[in-house]
Amino acid sequence: MNTGIPIYLINGFLEGGKTEFINFTMQQEYFNDGEKTLLIVCEEGEEEYDPAVLAKLHTVMVTLENESGLTAEFLKEMKKKYRPQRVIIEYNGMWRMNTLTDMKLPSGYELYQIITILDASTFQLYLDNMKSLVVDMVSLADMIVFNRCTPDMPLSMFKRSIRAVNRQGQVIFEDENGELADFEEELPYNMDAPVIEIAEDDFGIFYVDALDHPERYDNKVVRFTARVLRTPAFPKGSFLPGRNAMTCCADDVAFIGFLCYFDQAASLKSRQWVEITARLRWQYCEAYKDEGPVLYAASVEQTQPPKEDLVYFS
Repeated sequence: MNTGIPIYLINGFLEGGKTEFINFTMQQEYFNDGEKTLLIVCEEGEEEYDPAVLAKLHTVMVTLENESGLTAEFLKEMKKKYRPQRVIIEYNGMWRMNTLTDMKLPSGYELYQIITILDASTFQLYLDNMKSLVVDMVSLADMIVFNRCTPDMPLSMFKRSIRAVNRQGQVIFEDENGELADFEEELPYNMDAPVIEIAEDDFGIFYVDALDHPERYDNKVVRFTARVLRTPAFPKGSFLPGRNAMTCCADDVAFIGFLCYFDQAASLKSRQWVEITARLRWQYCEAYKDEGPVLYAASVEQTQPPKEDLVYFS
């Protein structure tokens, strides 16, 4: 239940479609309910807001040019001056997210929803050259909207890139007309095979897809190469087979994997490389404190390390 003035934070890179999204949303019946809205615009793109439309929608717009100006005192002043019932912030794509997310909001405000708007036609360029900014932008988002999608784009890869850093946010794809885009997720392995062979380079894809689509993998047999992680914290007769994955940049590497039960787990040594053949079950796991993929190994054999230690999600 909303207990304060809700703040809707809309972020994304310049010309990514933030203004278009906000203009469209504010004019929808579910949003255009007569409440007074404060629109804080932190960067100017090609598309603009029509003052007449804003007035009709009971919306006042304030422009904020400097990141240093986004403070608790500023929000307190805006509340006193305009008495809004909700706030929309069109965030500057080059500003740090924690400028707002780490802020102690003035009494009466609540950060209600973070929505990231991404232009699918430029996403790969930003991902290749400004990955840390992309990660900062999407990691806390409740919803990630890819607009301007076309059938030839690697949308499955885009989704996995988001899932690598944000497990909970809803990912939506829209075509060039603003309609929801249908696409088939292409996987680099055969889901219909008696044993699903996960190539060395595809472990990251398998990891993300198994979490996103447990129904695809429940009760399936998979085979892959992984490094052993053992610790007394794991249940007896289990270990964690996984890989080091690059989630942001070379300095942001995480070990990812699923708990695996194996009757000879005690004989395994941490950090050794093994080839595992196991049945995957989606079930409650005390180690996760939640439901998740759990492996039951039929065989675990020592093997050679892969050519590349790190795995990626594309």
